[in-house]
Amino acid sequence: MSDIDIGTAAGGGKREPLINRENKFTRCVSHAQDELQSFRKYLRWMCVDQSSPWTAVLSWSMFIVFTLVVPATSHFVIACADCDSHHSRPYDSVVQLSLSSFAALSFLCLSRFISKYGLRRFLFFDKLWHESETVRQGYTNQLNRSLKILSYFVTPCFLAMSAYKIWWYASGASRIPFLGNVILSDTVACLMEICSWLYRTTVIFLVCVLFRLICHLQILRLQDFAQVFQTDSDVGTILTEHLRIRRHLRIISHRFRTFILFSLILVTGSQFYSLLITTTSRAELNIVKAGELALCSVTLVTALLILLRSASKITHKAQAVTCLAAKWHVCATIESFEAVEGGSPRLNDKSSGQGFSSKDVDTGDTDDSEDYGDEEDDFDNNDLIPAYAYSTISFQKRQALVNYFENNKAGITVFGFTLDRSTLHTIFGIEMSLVLWLLGKTIGIS
Repeated sequence: MSDIDIGTAAGGGKREPLINRENKFTRCVSHAQDELQSFRKYLRWMCVDQSSPWTAVLSWSMFIVFTLVVPATSHFVIACADCDSHHSRPYDSVVQLSLSSFAALSFLCLSRFISKYGLRRFLFFDKLWHESETVRQGYTNQLNRSLKILSYFVTPCFLAMSAYKIWWYASGASRIPFLGNVILSDTVACLMEICSWLYRTTVIFLVCVLFRLICHLQILRLQDFAQVFQTDSDVGTILTEHLRIRRHLRIISHRFRTFILFSLILVTGSQFYSLLITTTSRAELNIVKAGELALCSVTLVTALLILLRSASKITHKAQAVTCLAAKWHVCATIESFEAVEGGSPRLNDKSSGQGFSSKDVDTGDTDDSEDYGDEEDDFDNNDLIPAYAYSTISFQKRQALVNYFENNKAGITVFGFTLDRSTLHTIFGIEMSLVLWLLGKTIGIS
């Protein structure tokens, strides 16, 4: 596209490009009083905000201190190799390495996302003006709820680890007066270890919750998209909207595929190594020695399951559109034949009180509806669809649309592998088997 002159009538103006190709994919510009204001404050409070050079320096400094320096000092200096049997920490190395590795992966991915796209573009807020008011309001409410969800995961881990660290230092495990006073030194060391654990777990769960938030936006869009089959819509409109949703799902898959893959490798490797060192003949296992290892394993597996559940849920919703389109096609075809044969329409508007509704379908006893309850999908259900569009959409167009849905199933993928419910069940079975085995060995839970 060539430049367009924007000048005065005298022709003395400057030539300015209508589209600047170099800035086409730059960060999305936002303002301080937008809907992300409270979320930005939380990021600054957590020292992961990198919107300015000063905050970037602070963010990386806090990351180095709490993810690398404090865990290394705790393991090599304070771990107390010659402590008594109640205060020795034989599994501290795998705990520190596993938690720091996952936290480093989460921090690096989050820093790359925000620095490259900006917070608004990364969370798809720049695309919300295309959506309906229902989607915009639902996504904003989910954003405000995300911080509460994050606290639900972080708080129990923080309280359990705080109780363990306070007991470990208060019972006289450490006697290294690096500040000249034993009590003051132990207090500072205990606080630094607790803050390090809090920082690492918060960063891990923050990225997982943000991924869940982005997936929730696509679920809202799919629910809104399902309404097009209830109105007089043409095939072109339906196809255009579905292509836009598929494009956003590919963007999400491309951005998070490395993070999901390495998270799966790190968590699974950590679980296998934990089982390897706890099943040796010389391993001494009890809640005092291995409680920290059990808590670390539960934390990592929980974060991984948040990722996989969010991905599989949106994949299930996206693939359910195929069933919805096929049902819409069948209902419209039946209505068309009824109209051609001169019979009264059987599939009509539900508001008219006439026609063929879901009550006419033989689904068995009505008491059985309580058995499946919430298992029925919110838009892929047993209700028939009123065929509003049978007179304007031909059979060939509807059939082509159904074929398109069947051969272009959308969802979250990781390097070509779709994260659906079957994948989730497989990974969930493996991870839960490992963590339950570990819990049974350490604290007696199986």
